[in-house]
Amino acid sequence: MPRNLRELLFELEAEMKATALWQAEPLPPSAYESTEPFCIDRMNFAQWLQFIFLPRMHALLDAEQPLPAQISIVPLAEVYFAQAGVKAEKLVKLLQRIEQAVLA
Repeated sequence: MPRNLRELLFELEAEMKATALWQAEPLPPSAYESTEPFCIDRMNFAQWLQFIFLPRMHALLDAEQPLPAQISIVPLAEVYFAQAGVKAEKLVKLLQRIEQAVLA
């Protein structure tokens, strides 16, 4: 399953770039000092996906570490993209597939 998960992570990155949600500039170090879920007080959801979620998932796969026992990012994704006015059906479906792959 990790191979499929890795492919899904790359698909998520490509879709974020295709929908202009990928940020070229790195975040300031202070953005990583959050203690809130999804770093919601320091970055938006798309930034969290790019700078926190994707690197951590790749790191877990690279190190052959156990994947999270729980994952639930789709509800936040749906709310964030709706509020941001972003047509993100494909992104949400990718996130659903990633959740399924992690929990399989």
